[in-house]
This record gives sequence, structure tokens and C-alpha cells, in this order.
Amino acid sequence: MAKTRNSDDPRKPTRKAGRHLRVPVLPDEEAEIKRLAASVGLPVAAYLRNVGLGYQVPGILDNKRVEELARINGDLGRLGGLLKLWLTDDVRTLQFGETTILALLSRIESTQDRMHEVMQEVVTPRVKR
Repeated sequence: MAKTRNSDDPRKPTRKAGRHLRVPVLPDEEAEIKRLAASVGLPVAAYLRNVGLGYQVPGILDNKRVEELARINGDLGRLGGLLKLWLTDDVRTLQFGETTILALLSRIESTQDRMHEVMQEVVTPRVKR
């Protein structure tokens, strides 16, 4: 007799004692399915069950991208601090000329652009067909 979820209802088998489907796939398809399952943090069986039943498979953020965003955010903070120091006419910034400040502003803008690119990569789903 199969294990049951609820002792009051012996007719409901658990997933472990339930039916298993066999799906023939090519080696490259198997590798892609395993990669996709790992990318969302699910075992292959759970991933295929969710996809097969039409459930939305939530993605997990790539830790490398999160670390990169944190690093870029730190860079922006440091650059902004330098700009703020210059704007307050601090004596430590007297040697910096207009070209240095314009270069700083350019660097801030390029860092913001890089942060936007990384955020787009994280948010925009990667569809490979």
C-alpha cells in the first residue's frame, strides 16, 4: 500500500509513491534541462513538473551579478563623496581643476551606465531559442 499524505484519506498517494514519467531526451537537451533547473535552484524533477504543469518557475539572482552590483554601488558612493568634497570647497580639493572634476563626472556617468546594464541583465529574462 502506498504511503498517504493524510491518514484520513488513504486514496491520496504521495509524490514519492506516485507515478513516474519517462521522457526520452537527447544528451544536449538533458544538459540544457539540468542547467535550467540549477539556474532556478530546483531539482530536475521539480523543475520539469513545474514547467509541465504550467507553473511560473521563479529565477534566482546570480550571485556574481549581485556582487557586481554591490561593487558598482560602492564605486558610485566613493565617486559621489569626492564630488561632494569638491562642491563644499574643502581645502583638500584645491589642487583639483576643472578637467579633473569633469573627468570625475564622466566616470560617475559611465559607472551609472554600467550599473544599469547589469540591472537589465538581471531583470530581463534570457530567452534562448
